[in-house]
Amino acid sequence: MISLTDSQKIGMGLTGFGVFFLFFGMILFFDKALLAIGNILFVVGLAFVIGLERTFRFFFQKHKMKATSFFLGGVFVVLIGWPIIGVVLEFYGFFLLFRGFFPVVIGFIRRIPVLGSLLNLPFVSGYVDKVGESNNMV
Repeated sequence: MISLTDSQKIGMGLTGFGVFFLFFGMILFFDKALLAIGNILFVVGLAFVIGLERTFRFFFQKHKMKATSFFLGGVFVVLIGWPIIGVVLEFYGFFLLFRGFFPVVIGFIRRIPVLGSLLNLPFVSGYVDKVGESNNMV
C-alpha cells in the first residue's frame, strides 16, 4: 500500500477536480470558465502531489522548455479567453512534457486483461507500438 501525506492527498483531490473541470469544460463546448478552473486546479494539484521544488525542476528543465512553453502558454491563452486555441496548445505541450511516460503507461495497460487484448489487435498494435516507443529518457 502506498502511503500518502496529507498534502499529497489534497493534491490528488485537486488534480482530480482539475481533470474533471477540464473534461466538463470541453463537453460544454469549451466553456472558458470551467477550463480555466480546471487548469489552475490541475497545476496546483500537481505541485501538491510532487512538491513545489520538484514541480519547478520538472517543468523548467532545459530540454523541456519548449514543452513547458506550450503547456503554460496554453493555460494563459485559456485564462485570457481563447479556450479552443489554448486547449490545443496545452495538449501539444502535455504530449511533449509527458511523452517519456507513454511507454510505461502502455506497458501497464497491456497487462490489464480487457484493455491489453484491445491494444494487441492487429490494426491497433502497430499504432500503439509506435506511440509506445521512446527514444528519450524521462
